[in-house]
Amino acid sequence: MPRRPRIESQGFHHIINRGVARNNVYLKEKDFETFLEILQIAKDRYDFVLHSLCLMNNHYHLLIETKHDNLSLIMRQINSKYAQYFNKEYKRVGPLWQGRFKSWFVYDDNYLYILFRYIEQNPLKANIVKNICEYEWSSSSLILKDDYQKLFENSMLFQKEVFDILDKRLSDNEEVTYDKFQKTIYKEEKKQIIRLKQKSLNEHFENCTTLKDRNQKILQAIKDGYKQSECARYLGLSSAGISYVINSVKK
Repeated sequence: MPRRPRIESQGFHHIINRGVARNNVYLKEKDFETFLEILQIAKDRYDFVLHSLCLMNNHYHLLIETKHDNLSLIMRQINSKYAQYFNKEYKRVGPLWQGRFKSWFVYDDNYLYILFRYIEQNPLKANIVKNICEYEWSSSSLILKDDYQKLFENSMLFQKEVFDILDKRLSDNEEVTYDKFQKTIYKEEKKQIIRLKQKSLNEHFENCTTLKDRNQKILQAIKDGYKQSECARYLGLSSAGISYVINSVKK
């Protein structure tokens, strides 16, 4: 399966990484503390804002705002430095992380506010705690305890209107919205972020009454980020048939 395009542009990014084979990557308090120290070093070096985090036993969530096009540099520093520490601490060899980190560009304010709650509520969903601030290694808890204030400098969590909504459980509709945003694909083109698949295939082909209209809509769907094979399956056509339509319409 091809990798989803990595958006490096400055802005908000939701980042997840897991231990290889979903193994734990934090085994004791020192591990969590070391990861936060490495985050601070990376923050000082690469000039980003850490808005939210949650460190679970076998994975982490970060919500960061980059000021430069340097997301991969930031994450390479964090993941490699922590892996070096962990392997040395536990006398192990081999990769610590399950492949490269996953990241999602935050294009929508609604998505952003859902993300704050989603990240902070991870321990609730895992039935580890009953209140978000009870979990020691989440940003809300660290901020309330007045720990690592420099690490969270300029975080939106210091805004009362943001902090006050963190423990409001996501509704079913918001869970659906979160999943939808996670599946949204973007690409960078000439320093601009373009959102792909802005419409469903149902929306693309609704009210399609003529062959000419259908062929134009196929081209629009392809431009929106759908693969020829996806259009072919939806319309009950062969991939060769879709290719023929695209070439004919372009001519």
